[in-house]
Amino acid sequence: MKLLQTISGRHRSLIRAIGRRYFAAPAEEYAKRNYANNESEYNTVITSITSQRRHYLLRDVYDDMMLDGVKPERDTFHSLIVGTMKGARLQDAFFFRDEMKTMGLVPDVALYNFLISTCGKCKNSQQATRILEEMKRYEVKPTGQTFICLLNACAAAGRLDRVYAIVRDMTAAGLGLNKFCYAGLIAAHKNKTPITDDTVSKIIELVDQSKGWSSVEASRDNAENVMMGISEEELYNIPTAEYIHRRGGFLNRQLTVYHVAFLACADLRNVEGTEALLEMLRKDGKNPDVFILVQVMRCYLHSGDIDRGQKIFEDYMNSGKPAMVELYMTLTEGAMVGYTPKGMQLALQTLEMMTSRGFFLSPKMGNDLLLAASGEKTGGYTMANYVWDLMQARKITPSLPAVEAYYNGLKERDIPEDDQRLILVSRTYDNLRLRLGTGPGRA
Repeated sequence: MKLLQTISGRHRSLIRAIGRRYFAAPAEEYAKRNYANNESEYNTVITSITSQRRHYLLRDVYDDMMLDGVKPERDTFHSLIVGTMKGARLQDAFFFRDEMKTMGLVPDVALYNFLISTCGKCKNSQQATRILEEMKRYEVKPTGQTFICLLNACAAAGRLDRVYAIVRDMTAAGLGLNKFCYAGLIAAHKNKTPITDDTVSKIIELVDQSKGWSSVEASRDNAENVMMGISEEELYNIPTAEYIHRRGGFLNRQLTVYHVAFLACADLRNVEGTEALLEMLRKDGKNPDVFILVQVMRCYLHSGDIDRGQKIFEDYMNSGKPAMVELYMTLTEGAMVGYTPKGMQLALQTLEMMTSRGFFLSPKMGNDLLLAASGEKTGGYTMANYVWDLMQARKITPSLPAVEAYYNGLKERDIPEDDQRLILVSRTYDNLRLRLGTGPGRA
């Protein structure tokens, strides 16, 4: 669309991006400048913005609808709130809900589910619980999906007591637990603080219990969610949500509970738990998919066992299966843990190998690697310099935290003030600080 091609800059409002509206302009000139004239066209714009992950523009679109005198209907509010959910913009989500009520439209159960899911993405379990209370006041009957959204929202905040209370309510209502409920229970144990000695054993126990859930109890994507491109994994904030459309054996959706459990053990750096899960998976007659291999590698690497992490990577690459950029990235990042000479050398070699295979850094990958590599206090800073050069070659503008870390690392080394690399990094750092409002004289 013309609108989306003209938008430039994260902090430029939609109105500025397309030009201000001059209502005294001739009708022909106005039509040329206007990007939508009715609800259907605005819905198309909202869908396009959401698909391009420019969720910060949704409020601007809504403001333009009001200026144009176009009244949004229920479908429009659904699209707006789905967009805020995908972008984890909780304040915007509540704004659209309040606007909807102002226009006499009572949110339905699907929209409330989206709001609870947004709370989960933002780790705000209190607001999620308040939304359920609001549903009761408006006599909107919650569905099984509502309870699972709430369960996972509380799990993200580590509210283990609340999660088990929801499980009891579901059981009392005759609702069985499916794989997404067990995924939430595992996440709740991992996220609660403080972590206890029996956390990993509880996680493994839940994986074992989950094998009893039947296909009859399984929830299904409802028609509205499918139409809006929302999978159950996304609705419930399951960590595999962004990978469900990947091919080449990256993700086996039947292993959801295992995915969350392996991720938990990797985050907790618990090698014993990871190996117990691998044995359970083997006894079930299942092979680990790439997502699981990534978590196993993370667990070994972040526990300081570079050799075993590297062996998993090499075994996969020698298997003849499709190469996956996530495996390269996991080994590269994990090898840098502790900044040992051996690890930094392996990280550099892996990144060079990845580049030679035709994989390119995305902005997120580049920023993550630059931030990690910039923490090296000794050595030649070769890894950080290489990542910076790759980002420059791809014309990727680094994030402020990544540039700041890289700049500080360069300043700590014996580099002449007129060094071209230092000059470029310093200029980039200053420009980002000014643009983001953290430069000299800014509040």
